[in-house]
Amino acid sequence: MSSPLLALGKQKLSLRVAQTSVRYAGRQESGGGDPRNDIIRRALYPSNIRNRPSPVGTWRPDVGRRLQRAIPSAQAHETIERAWLLHQRHVRRSRSAELQRKFESVRGAMETLREVAPELYVEANKDEDPRARSAAEMELLKKLKGPEKKAVEARIRGLFPRELRIPTDTPPKNGWVYDFTPVTRIS
Repeated sequence: MSSPLLALGKQKLSLRVAQTSVRYAGRQESGGGDPRNDIIRRALYPSNIRNRPSPVGTWRPDVGRRLQRAIPSAQAHETIERAWLLHQRHVRRSRSAELQRKFESVRGAMETLREVAPELYVEANKDEDPRARSAAEMELLKKLKGPEKKAVEARIRGLFPRELRIPTDTPPKNGWVYDFTPVTRIS
């Protein structure tokens, strides 16, 4: 197993990163305007100050030394990697077992439905072309115009209705539609 961490022990790293920050190269400071924007920008994107870690932890000058101290040998690194792969395998197997358990539960529920109510079982397992429309729906489409026609054409049977929105903490920008009536399908 070859990895960048193994190469750390074999070579002597220069622990200095770029002497100057290129983040602000070519950008001119905004003279006027709102000073809050500059304060927010400086807090979110601090400049790389030499020999000092950044406040958000994105640049640390001693990362090479700390890695060498934490993982002293290639053998320790390989042991850690094998343990991580073993952990991932256990997680993958537990997820697979959970999915298998859920599948068996759903299959058992469908078998019970088939025994208890065969007409509901047939209705639940009926193959239906979502694009197919009845004659009554085609007649209704001829009468509808604008957004109502679009709503009927966009609706796919068996899927969650698109016009139902996720509840949010804030109202929509365009306000409330007081005269909304949902388009109903004629079966």
